[in-house]
Amino acid sequence: MNLITEKIEIDKVNEDLRDKSPIDIVKWALIMAKKPILTTNFGPYSAAIIHAVTTAREDINVVWCDTGYNTPDTYKFANSMIESLQLNIDIYVPKQTTAYRDVMLGLPHVDDPKHKTFTKQVKLEPFKRAMAVHKPGVWFTNLRKGQTAFRDSIDIVSKSADGILKVSPFYYYSDTDLDKYLEDNNLPNELKYFDPTKVLENRECGLHI
Repeated sequence: MNLITEKIEIDKVNEDLRDKSPIDIVKWALIMAKKPILTTNFGPYSAAIIHAVTTAREDINVVWCDTGYNTPDTYKFANSMIESLQLNIDIYVPKQTTAYRDVMLGLPHVDDPKHKTFTKQVKLEPFKRAMAVHKPGVWFTNLRKGQTAFRDSIDIVSKSADGILKVSPFYYYSDTDLDKYLEDNNLPNELKYFDPTKVLENRECGLHI
């Protein structure tokens, strides 16, 4: 059971963490962590949270739900990060192959009714499967203020619909702040990323709502 269960307690914790560094936030969360996990898509600025969390706990389970539609650059970046940081990685993929889906659904536009089925197949189902396997009490993620309307409504610490404590150490970081973090820690970035379930940067794919 998480030590923080009520919204008023989470509000107080967020106030206390507001001026802490990302690594200090991670260390705070790990004190109370029951089966912590880190999720990543190996997209833009993902190296920052991977570095911060694994600096505090090298063996943390890192979950990657690979949609099968990542760019070659993203796959190369992911492989480089996995090898250089010796990540304890668990990769989850859709039950259907990309070739099968190309025939049955194609790559539907966000306004196409089939896009809901597409999103469920390539992202939501693999993610739910991963969470069912790991059953985390603390979930590190790279949500940031200013990304979407929903993300503007949360904070550094929030709770998922399933009651999992979500911790976003870089919540108040701007792109400029993250660029400096990457530079200071000699970390690469991956900007040629494509998420077929979001398409638009300010659109949620459904994992966090």
